[in-house]
This record gives sequence, C-alpha cells and structure tokens, in this order.
Amino acid sequence: MLAIIGDKRITRLPDFEISHRQIIRTPYGEPSSPLTFGRINDHEIVFLARQGSFHNILPHAVNYCANVWALNSFNPTQVISISLVGGIHPDLLPGMIVIPDQIIDYTHSRKSTYFESTEKTIACTDFSEPYCRIARMDILEAAKRGHEKIINGGVYAATQGPRLETVAEINRLERDGADIVGMTDMPEAVLAKELQLCYATIAVVNYCAVRRGVAIHAIKSASAHVILEEAATKVINILKSIVEPNGN
Repeated sequence: MLAIIGDKRITRLPDFEISHRQIIRTPYGEPSSPLTFGRINDHEIVFLARQGSFHNILPHAVNYCANVWALNSFNPTQVISISLVGGIHPDLLPGMIVIPDQIIDYTHSRKSTYFESTEKTIACTDFSEPYCRIARMDILEAAKRGHEKIINGGVYAATQGPRLETVAEINRLERDGADIVGMTDMPEAVLAKELQLCYATIAVVNYCAVRRGVAIHAIKSASAHVILEEAATKVINILKSIVEPNGN
C-alpha cells in the first residue's frame, strides 16, 4: 500500500477511485483528517489531508505525530508527501516540481520526536539523508516514464509559519543554500524516519520567493489556481506511474 499525505485535491481527481474513509485515533491524538482509502491503477492507496479535510489547519498547528503514526499503522510500502513551496532558486518557477534531497529545519516549538518518554530507549536518529533514497528514485523513474519534467534534488527550507518570510529571511535562506521554502516537511520527515518509513516529497513550486517583493502577489494571482491545477495533474500522473506493474 502506498501512503500519500498532502492537499485534498488529490482525492478529487478521476484517477483516484475512493473506496472508504476511516477515522483513526492514535496515542498522539487525532490526525488532521480521516484516512481516505482507494486505488490508483488498481493499486491500494491511503491518503491523509495534512491540513484537514477543509484545509483549515495551519502548518504550525498540524498534529504531525498523529498523522505519521496513523499512516504507519497500515504498514505502507512508501509515504509520498505532496508539498507546496516557494522557489528560492531563480530557475524555479511556479508549476515546476522538485524532488528535494535535503532539509534545513527553521521550525520551532513543534513536537518533533516520538522519543520523548523516559520509558523508551533513547534513540538518536540518523537524519543525514532526510528523504528515503528508494522513494526518491521511484518518483524520479515514475516521472520519466510518465514524461513529466521534474527537478532532481534541492534543499528544502522548513519554516515555522503561518506567516510568509520577510525579504531578509529569504535572503538568509538563499545564503544558507536553500532552493525551496515550505512549512510542512518538518517534523514530518524526521517522524517518518523514526518509524523507519520510506518517505519522500514531491514539492510543487507555488510562487517565486526569489522575486521577493511580489511573492505575495504571485500567490494570490488568478493564474496561481490554474498553475496548481496543472501541477496536480502532473503529480497524479507521477503517482499513477509509481504504481504501474513495473513500479511499486
């Protein structure tokens, strides 16, 4: 079973055949939404809307521990995250898709580990490779089979939110080596690593952070909706290719 976590519009696409939804409770509280079960290319899929069924949970308020735990309870072969990001690198324009391979974490005050209890064995998670190499390769190969152009590699700057970054902060992220900026991959990625889940991200560029002063306008522009819908179609094509018989 392939697990997908991201925007609810994935479940609205005709290629995703929904069978049922299930409310899950975890030791860490309730996930952001009920889990949606279905099929793509006759392959079992479980989907979780990261920011709620009505997209009403801000990134800093997401119960990441419950979300990842809930998906893990169904023993998925892989967890694919769909994330909207800003493009810091000047070549990254709205609608482009990036498969990041590194993270810089700028978040704070988020519950970011399952190893807080003194009753548990202390574990120092190796996070040198934050994304699963196998899942990343599967995404890249699926995109190639599906003739979808994507960017292989990039540094994801995970910021706290819910506000967007100042011009000075974007300049700092650029100096730090970040290529894209988003608010949801941390602590999601490290929690998946702690549970030994094969986790990777498909990052959809939503706006050009490198344009600094016009970043907010870019997000709210009329063309942004069209760009995101087109990107969603590209993402579902990649997911379909992943679960083809010669995929996973």
